[in-house]
Amino acid sequence: MGDKQFGIDNNRIASYAQQIKEVSELGIQVAIVIGGGNIFRGVQAEEGGMDRTHGDYMGMLATMINSMALQSALELVGCKTRLLSAIEMREIAEPFVRRRAVTHLEKGRIVIFGAGTGNPFFTTDSAASLRAIEINADVILKGTRVDGIYTADPLKDPNAVKYDRISFDDAYEKGLKIMDLTAFTLCKENNLPIVVFDMDTPGTLKRLMQGEDLGTIVQDEIAISK
Repeated sequence: MGDKQFGIDNNRIASYAQQIKEVSELGIQVAIVIGGGNIFRGVQAEEGGMDRTHGDYMGMLATMINSMALQSALELVGCKTRLLSAIEMREIAEPFVRRRAVTHLEKGRIVIFGAGTGNPFFTTDSAASLRAIEINADVILKGTRVDGIYTADPLKDPNAVKYDRISFDDAYEKGLKIMDLTAFTLCKENNLPIVVFDMDTPGTLKRLMQGEDLGTIVQDEIAISK
Protein backbone atom coordinates (compact mmCIF):
# COMPACT_ATOMS: atom_id res chain seq x y z
CA MET A 1 0.00 0.00 0.00
CA GLY A 2 2.92 2.34 0.60
CA ASP A 3 1.47 5.54 2.01
CA LYS A 4 -2.02 4.72 0.77
CA GLN A 5 -4.90 3.48 2.88
CA PHE A 6 -5.86 0.84 0.32
CA GLY A 7 -4.71 -0.68 -2.95
CA ILE A 8 -1.36 -0.34 -4.70
CA ASP A 9 1.22 2.43 -4.37
CA ASN A 10 2.90 2.68 -7.77
CA ASN A 11 6.07 4.18 -6.32
CA ARG A 12 6.41 1.35 -3.82
CA ILE A 13 5.92 -1.40 -6.36
CA ALA A 14 8.34 0.33 -8.77
CA SER A 15 10.94 0.35 -5.98
CA TYR A 16 10.41 -3.37 -5.38
CA ALA A 17 10.77 -4.08 -9.10
CA GLN A 18 14.06 -2.18 -9.30
CA GLN A 19 15.45 -4.04 -6.29
CA ILE A 20 14.44 -7.41 -7.71
CA LYS A 21 15.99 -6.48 -11.07
CA GLU A 22 19.30 -5.69 -9.35
CA VAL A 23 19.38 -9.14 -7.78
CA SER A 24 18.37 -10.89 -11.01
CA GLU A 25 21.24 -9.13 -12.81
CA LEU A 26 23.65 -10.82 -10.40
CA GLY A 27 22.67 -14.12 -12.03
CA ILE A 28 20.50 -15.22 -9.10
CA GLN A 29 17.32 -17.12 -9.90
CA VAL A 30 14.38 -15.32 -8.31
CA ALA A 31 10.88 -16.60 -7.57
CA ILE A 32 8.35 -14.43 -5.77
CA VAL A 33 5.23 -14.97 -3.70
CA ILE A 34 3.31 -11.80 -2.89
CA GLY A 35 0.39 -11.40 -0.49
CA GLY A 36 -2.90 -9.61 -1.03
CA GLY A 37 -3.59 -7.96 2.31
CA ASN A 38 -3.56 -4.46 0.82
CA ILE A 39 -6.69 -5.46 -1.10
CA PHE A 40 -8.42 -8.22 0.85
CA ARG A 41 -7.72 -10.72 3.65
CA GLY A 42 -9.67 -13.94 4.11
CA VAL A 43 -9.70 -13.57 7.88
CA GLN A 44 -11.43 -10.20 7.51
CA ALA A 45 -14.24 -11.90 5.63
CA GLU A 46 -14.66 -14.47 8.41
CA GLU A 47 -14.82 -11.73 11.03
CA GLY A 48 -17.63 -10.12 9.05
CA GLY A 49 -19.66 -13.34 8.95
CA MET A 50 -18.60 -14.53 5.50
CA ASP A 51 -17.70 -18.17 4.98
CA ARG A 52 -13.92 -18.58 5.53
CA THR A 53 -13.46 -20.69 2.40
CA HIS A 54 -15.17 -18.05 0.29
CA GLY A 55 -13.08 -15.31 1.87
CA ASP A 56 -9.83 -17.19 1.33
CA TYR A 57 -10.53 -17.58 -2.38
CA MET A 58 -11.20 -13.84 -2.57
CA GLY A 59 -7.82 -13.33 -0.88
CA MET A 60 -6.17 -15.52 -3.51
CA LEU A 61 -7.64 -13.33 -6.23
CA ALA A 62 -6.19 -10.30 -4.41
CA THR A 63 -2.72 -11.87 -4.63
CA MET A 64 -3.21 -12.21 -8.37
CA ILE A 65 -3.93 -8.48 -8.70
CA ASN A 66 -0.71 -7.71 -6.82
CA SER A 67 1.20 -10.30 -8.83
CA MET A 68 0.05 -8.75 -12.10
CA ALA A 69 1.02 -5.29 -10.86
CA LEU A 70 4.48 -6.52 -9.88
CA GLN A 71 4.87 -8.35 -13.18
CA SER A 72 4.05 -5.16 -15.08
CA ALA A 73 6.50 -3.13 -12.96
CA LEU A 74 9.26 -5.69 -13.55
CA GLU A 75 8.68 -5.70 -17.28
CA LEU A 76 8.80 -1.89 -17.35
CA VAL A 77 12.38 -2.07 -16.04
CA GLY A 78 13.34 -4.69 -18.61
CA CYS A 79 12.94 -7.97 -16.73
CA LYS A 80 11.60 -11.13 -18.32
CA THR A 81 8.87 -12.61 -16.15
CA ARG A 82 6.35 -15.40 -15.92
CA LEU A 83 3.27 -15.39 -13.70
CA LEU A 84 2.08 -18.84 -12.58
CA SER A 85 -1.24 -19.23 -10.81
CA ALA A 86 -2.38 -21.98 -8.46
CA ILE A 87 -5.92 -21.28 -9.71
CA GLU A 88 -6.37 -21.62 -13.44
CA MET A 89 -6.66 -18.22 -15.14
CA ARG A 90 -5.29 -18.90 -18.61
CA GLU A 91 -6.01 -15.43 -19.96
CA ILE A 92 -3.64 -13.77 -17.49
CA ALA A 93 -1.29 -16.45 -16.11
CA GLU A 94 0.14 -19.88 -16.74
CA PRO A 95 -1.15 -22.69 -14.51
CA PHE A 96 1.38 -23.68 -11.88
CA VAL A 97 3.44 -26.69 -12.97
CA ARG A 98 6.62 -27.32 -10.98
CA ARG A 99 8.77 -28.35 -13.94
CA ARG A 100 7.59 -25.36 -15.94
CA ALA A 101 8.50 -23.02 -13.08
CA VAL A 102 11.99 -24.53 -12.83
CA THR A 103 12.49 -24.21 -16.60
CA HIS A 104 11.54 -20.52 -16.50
CA LEU A 105 14.05 -19.94 -13.70
CA GLU A 106 16.78 -21.76 -15.59
CA LYS A 107 16.13 -19.48 -18.57
CA GLY A 108 16.69 -16.42 -16.40
CA ARG A 109 13.07 -15.38 -16.03
CA ILE A 110 11.70 -13.99 -12.78
CA VAL A 111 8.85 -16.24 -11.70
CA ILE A 112 5.88 -14.94 -9.72
CA PHE A 113 3.64 -17.46 -7.97
CA GLY A 114 0.08 -16.16 -7.58
CA ALA A 115 -3.10 -17.38 -5.86
CA GLY A 116 -1.33 -18.87 -2.86
CA THR A 117 -1.46 -22.64 -2.72
CA GLY A 118 -4.81 -22.67 -4.51
CA ASN A 119 -6.47 -23.96 -1.34
CA PRO A 120 -8.34 -22.17 1.46
CA PHE A 121 -6.99 -22.12 5.02
CA PHE A 122 -3.39 -21.65 3.82
CA THR A 123 -1.56 -18.32 3.97
CA THR A 124 0.84 -16.83 1.44
CA ASP A 125 3.59 -17.72 3.95
CA SER A 126 2.64 -21.36 3.44
CA ALA A 127 2.56 -20.82 -0.32
CA ALA A 128 6.05 -19.31 -0.25
CA SER A 129 7.42 -22.20 1.81
CA LEU A 130 5.76 -24.83 -0.35
CA ARG A 131 6.87 -23.30 -3.66
CA ALA A 132 10.41 -22.77 -2.37
CA ILE A 133 10.67 -26.43 -1.44
CA GLU A 134 9.17 -27.54 -4.76
CA ILE A 135 11.70 -25.58 -6.83
CA ASN A 136 14.63 -26.53 -4.54
CA ALA A 137 15.28 -22.94 -3.51
CA ASP A 138 18.35 -22.20 -1.40
CA VAL A 139 16.61 -19.76 0.93
CA ILE A 140 13.37 -17.91 1.60
CA LEU A 141 13.78 -14.15 1.85
CA LYS A 142 10.90 -12.60 3.76
CA GLY A 143 10.72 -8.87 3.12
CA THR A 144 9.17 -6.85 5.95
CA ARG A 145 9.06 -3.27 7.23
CA VAL A 146 11.79 -3.91 9.84
CA ASP A 147 15.39 -5.09 9.47
CA GLY A 148 15.02 -8.52 11.07
CA ILE A 149 13.50 -10.46 13.94
CA TYR A 150 13.30 -8.80 17.34
CA THR A 151 12.34 -9.84 20.87
CA ALA A 152 9.30 -7.58 20.44
CA ASP A 153 7.86 -5.30 17.77
CA PRO A 154 10.57 -2.63 17.32
CA LEU A 155 7.99 -0.23 15.92
CA LYS A 156 6.20 -0.34 19.28
CA ASP A 157 8.90 -1.28 21.80
CA PRO A 158 12.11 0.82 21.79
CA ASN A 159 13.78 -1.79 24.03
CA ALA A 160 13.32 -4.61 21.52
CA VAL A 161 16.55 -6.49 20.77
CA LYS A 162 17.39 -7.82 17.30
CA TYR A 163 18.46 -11.41 16.62
CA ASP A 164 21.17 -11.86 14.00
CA ARG A 165 20.71 -15.63 13.92
CA ILE A 166 18.25 -17.94 15.60
CA SER A 167 17.35 -21.60 15.29
CA PHE A 168 13.90 -22.85 14.34
CA ASP A 169 13.44 -24.40 17.79
CA ASP A 170 14.43 -21.23 19.64
CA ALA A 171 12.17 -19.10 17.45
CA TYR A 172 9.26 -21.45 18.17
CA GLU A 173 9.92 -21.62 21.91
CA LYS A 174 10.16 -17.84 22.17
CA GLY A 175 6.88 -17.45 20.30
CA LEU A 176 8.40 -15.26 17.59
CA LYS A 177 5.83 -14.75 14.85
CA ILE A 178 8.04 -15.08 11.78
CA MET A 179 5.59 -17.06 9.66
CA ASP A 180 2.46 -19.02 10.42
CA LEU A 181 3.13 -22.40 12.02
CA THR A 182 2.41 -24.44 8.88
CA ALA A 183 4.91 -22.46 6.81
CA PHE A 184 7.47 -22.43 9.61
CA THR A 185 7.22 -26.21 10.06
CA LEU A 186 7.63 -26.80 6.32
CA CYS A 187 10.86 -24.81 6.35
CA LYS A 188 12.19 -26.56 9.46
CA GLU A 189 11.43 -30.08 8.21
CA ASN A 190 13.07 -29.36 4.86
CA ASN A 191 16.11 -27.49 6.25
CA LEU A 192 15.15 -24.39 4.30
CA PRO A 193 16.67 -21.23 5.85
CA ILE A 194 14.58 -18.09 6.25
CA VAL A 195 16.07 -14.61 6.11
CA VAL A 196 13.90 -11.77 7.41
CA PHE A 197 15.01 -8.36 6.16
CA ASP A 198 13.87 -4.82 5.46
CA MET A 199 12.45 -4.72 1.94
CA ASP A 200 11.44 -1.06 2.17
CA THR A 201 15.01 0.27 2.16
CA PRO A 202 16.31 0.34 -1.44
CA GLY A 203 19.51 -1.61 -1.95
CA THR A 204 19.10 -3.94 1.02
CA LEU A 205 18.08 -6.93 -1.07
CA LYS A 206 21.12 -6.64 -3.34
CA ARG A 207 23.49 -6.15 -0.41
CA LEU A 208 22.03 -9.20 1.29
CA MET A 209 22.56 -11.30 -1.83
CA GLN A 210 26.13 -10.06 -2.10
CA GLY A 211 26.89 -11.53 1.29
CA GLU A 212 26.45 -8.67 3.75
CA ASP A 213 25.32 -9.73 7.21
CA LEU A 214 21.88 -8.13 7.16
CA GLY A 215 18.52 -9.08 8.61
CA THR A 216 18.00 -12.22 10.68
CA ILE A 217 18.63 -15.76 9.50
CA VAL A 218 16.57 -18.66 10.84
CA GLN A 219 18.04 -22.12 10.34
CA ASP A 220 18.61 -25.30 12.29
CA GLU A 221 21.20 -25.39 15.07
CA ILE A 222 23.61 -27.63 13.12
CA ALA A 223 23.80 -25.06 10.31
CA ILE A 224 24.25 -22.22 12.80
CA SER A 225 27.05 -24.03 14.62
CA LYS A 226 29.00 -24.32 11.36
